[in-house]
Amino acid sequence: MTGNAQICKLSGPLQLDGGSLLEGVEIAYAAYGELAADRSNAILVCHALTGDQYVADTHPITGKPGWWERMVGPGKPIDTNRYHVICANVIGSCMGSTGPASIASDGSPYAMRFPVITIRDMVRGLVGLLDMMGIERLHAVVGGSMGGMQALSLAANWPERTARVLAVATTARHSAQNIAFHEVGRQAIMADPNWRQGDYYGEDAQPDAGLAVARMAAHITYLSEDGLTGKFGRRLQDRPDGTKGAKSFGFDADFQVESYLRYQGSGFTKRFDANSYLYITRAMDYFDLAEEHGGRLADAFAGSEARFCLVSFDSDWLYPTAESRHVVHALNAAGAPVSFVELSAPHGHDSFLLEHEALDRVVRGFLDG
Repeated sequence: MTGNAQICKLSGPLQLDGGSLLEGVEIAYAAYGELAADRSNAILVCHALTGDQYVADTHPITGKPGWWERMVGPGKPIDTNRYHVICANVIGSCMGSTGPASIASDGSPYAMRFPVITIRDMVRGLVGLLDMMGIERLHAVVGGSMGGMQALSLAANWPERTARVLAVATTARHSAQNIAFHEVGRQAIMADPNWRQGDYYGEDAQPDAGLAVARMAAHITYLSEDGLTGKFGRRLQDRPDGTKGAKSFGFDADFQVESYLRYQGSGFTKRFDANSYLYITRAMDYFDLAEEHGGRLADAFAGSEARFCLVSFDSDWLYPTAESRHVVHALNAAGAPVSFVELSAPHGHDSFLLEHEALDRVVRGFLDG
């Protein structure tokens, strides 16, 4: 499916949580389906850490299908025959929205001069895009993982802007373990000699080795032990000389799981920016909806009139079911209408991106109901 990919320049600067004012903000987005005359059928889909606006389009760099193409499209659970679906690249990222690689007012890339941002700042950019599109109230905001954080942040900080909130495999705040994994990734990037304190744009060598390691470490958290064992176990790679499943007695990728992680890491460097990875992971680590609202999560949703649906997966140890239940309890305390389901899936956190008929039914039923 082909979306209407374009860039919108916001009408004014964004006041960021860190105190900075970000001028000349551009938001890259794709839109699918017709917007109703009364603008009542818009659904905002928010992407995860390494996602982008190409939710249902072929990715222009990798050539791969859109990251949620199985979910968004004509007749699909997020049905573009019924809804006008918008997916935007968040600020701080690297697929067209203003981020570290963007050109600052002095004509050079921001690099590490880009201000540190928060999830709420990302949503400020999305709200600015909706304002430019004349969409005052969404039919729904939908997101998984970091996209779910954005969905919850929109509901908490702009309660009048959406009628429904669907948050999948997500959390209301990052745990110490989440922060720890992100710090390993950031340190891998910053230890790469080609990082150059973030000033690597235009150089022949990029901090690809560090970014690849960061991706490898993060990718482990997206999977489950059962999933990894079922897919790879302790099976050995076939050697380049044709030897079947033999140890090299060296440090090549002897195990299939090692080869898989290296493939994931090297492929990631072709489509993502190392500085963006630093900024977005820091934004996720800072995310704490309760802290933003006086320390009580229920107070974050006190003004919301939206209907909520939370979905978790039993094999997700990155954002386990307990995190979703915590949000559900807070919504109950705030008097907000909420439904919740834990789905069984073997694939860990990434289950929300993969084929899952029960998730399809939940999404379709919540959006169309």
